[in-house]
Amino acid sequence: MRSVVQIRSGRKPKDVSRKRLAGMPVEPDPRRQRVEMIQALIPIGLEAVGQELKRELEDLTGPRYAREGGREGLVRWGRQSGSVYLLDQKVPVTVPRVRDSRRQVEVPLESYQMFQSPRGADRALFGRILGGLSCRDYEGTSRLAEESFALSASTVSRRFITASAAKLRELQERSLEGLDIVALFLDGKAFAEETIVLAVGITTSGEKKLLGFTQTTTENEGACRQLLRSLLDRGLRIEDGLLCVIDGGKGLRKAISSAFGRRTPVQRCQWHKRENVVSHLPKNRQAAMRTRLLKAQELPEYEKAKTALLKIHKELALQNESAAASLMEGLEETLTLQKLGLFTELARSFKTTNVIESVQAGLGQRTDKVDHWRNSNQLHRWFASTLLEIEPRLRKVCGYQHLSKLRQVLQNLDQAKAA
Repeated sequence: MRSVVQIRSGRKPKDVSRKRLAGMPVEPDPRRQRVEMIQALIPIGLEAVGQELKRELEDLTGPRYAREGGREGLVRWGRQSGSVYLLDQKVPVTVPRVRDSRRQVEVPLESYQMFQSPRGADRALFGRILGGLSCRDYEGTSRLAEESFALSASTVSRRFITASAAKLRELQERSLEGLDIVALFLDGKAFAEETIVLAVGITTSGEKKLLGFTQTTTENEGACRQLLRSLLDRGLRIEDGLLCVIDGGKGLRKAISSAFGRRTPVQRCQWHKRENVVSHLPKNRQAAMRTRLLKAQELPEYEKAKTALLKIHKELALQNESAAASLMEGLEETLTLQKLGLFTELARSFKTTNVIESVQAGLGQRTDKVDHWRNSNQLHRWFASTLLEIEPRLRKVCGYQHLSKLRQVLQNLDQAKAA
């Protein structure tokens, strides 16, 4: 990012404004060009904001701990919380402060002030690419950047690849040792003929953490097992209890048993179960059966919920054996929250895989219009870059206040099974 545009001293924004008002030609402001370029490079923009603020800080005060190199009288004066716009998104940042020790006044950073206005119209590069621009139109996007910022298409491409590769390494290698993960959501997203299986962890404070992903043709047991073991290698702890939430794929279920052990409880998505059952029925009967299944699944007591579902199974066995078999397949694991005694507290977020599907919706907004991936590395780089862009804006799960209770129940369950 530091070499996106060559650094030169530029005019102050107020000088430029006076020239515009006077109708005089305005020379390009290198700092403003850098700011506009950075605001288009999402999600790398936030890191570049920090670099730009640091660059101006050193211009004003000199390198840290150096006694010379800055402007006379200007000193570092701590930090404060602030915010900047990346395109039309307002995100928090830490802003360095500068003080004029002679006049006893604070000196604002020009680059920080420039980041205070949204630039929704300047979707030149990363924003437009992640917004769904086809890979085959990437050359046109590069030309746009070239015209706006005097960058060649090959330079833009190299910088995009380098930056997104760094994001991929960050996601794949960051340690999980400091995270107290109490639940793990696993689900796949289709990309043409490929499937990306994503792992999202939920901490005991309710935060969603994007842990990793793997590429496979289906939710293949071997590929999913490798993903889960890589999470363990990076520091994921399951000894204190872990609840896994999946859509019901057999490959995922086998991978959990293989990587984590058979004592790890699994909650299968109730929505997927309902849809699988009703898919075997005629359309004119699906809505009524879906409603009955929903009412049975949402009974908070395990015995009552199971009794209601078995009653439905008896009726289906006489009408449609395929639907009846679909209902019984994995039935117990659709009622895991009831068995744990936490359905009332946690059902809203944990009875389905909606938590991970909301993440996938954000991925889809940036990747679904790409109809051709040049290679696996490109797919992985885009996927990782988008995940790291989405993660800071994810909300806590509903019912997070009860996750400490879930941890205690899981520990008690594990001890009971081990005894």
